Amino acid sequence: MAHIVGGLAASHIPAIGSAIAKGLQQDPYWKPFFDGFPPIRDWLAQVQPDVAVVFYNDHGLNFFLDKMPTFAIGAATEYRNADEGWGIPTLPPIQGCVDLSWHLIDHLIEREFDIVTCQEMLVDHACTIPLKLFWPQERCPVRIVPVNLNTVQFPLPSAKRCYALGQAVGEAVRTWDSDAKVVIIGTGGLSHQLDGQRAGFINKAFDLQFMDSMNADPEWATQYSIHELVEKTGTQGVELLNWLAMRGALGGAAVQTVHRNYHIPISNTATGVMALAA
Repeated sequence: MAHIVGGLAASHIPAIGSAIAKGLQQDPYWKPFFDGFPPIRDWLAQVQPDVAVVFYNDHGLNFFLDKMPTFAIGAATEYRNADEGWGIPTLPPIQGCVDLSWHLIDHLIEREFDIVTCQEMLVDHACTIPLKLFWPQERCPVRIVPVNLNTVQFPLPSAKRCYALGQAVGEAVRTWDSDAKVVIIGTGGLSHQLDGQRAGFINKAFDLQFMDSMNADPEWATQYSIHELVEKTGTQGVELLNWLAMRGALGGAAVQTVHRNYHIPISNTATGVMALAA
């Protein structure tokens, strides 16, 4: 059976992609953020995952406000991105893992999750930027299964429901008839709000408590409703639902924190990165 080696989480701000393209990793503004990744890359070189299941949220490249599924899974042989208007270079296609995609879809439908199945799927910066941060080489060396969560258009799935989705994904991966090593990725956040009266809102205390909970108390954030999470993290800070799904896939037992980093602000956003060994 397949083996989950651990989980990764990272912010996915479009400006990060531009900074990578311009080689600004050592720039004083960017260095505190990029310095969080070398220890995680060292760990990835040791565990050498073959496949990554990526929980992320689409920003209009593949889904828009007129058609926004709550949960959608890619089942394509490859995933392309496109010009989103942020000035981020378009990356080479990323190889999909079709066998695992269909295994996840079958398992989740059986577990009564209503999944949109996408045999063609564009992936935006929320998926591609974390992959580039963890694997900076020209082509991503892992195959992926993208799992899109709606964190954009209300009503949103609850934190409890997203954690349960992650649990079901973890169950499916562990029953996949393969010797592959799988890493689970959650992207987005942390606290930020880009518009409205609270534009620029950041809640460092909540972010750090949330990151702490990822180790031994993974269901901590599920006590809050979506509206409470928006109040505590900002309108776009609810992207932490992707982190929760990732942690759910690792199981309820305590995990080992390989490395973590927290930095504010990058483009009015509190940025976090974590690596958790299962």
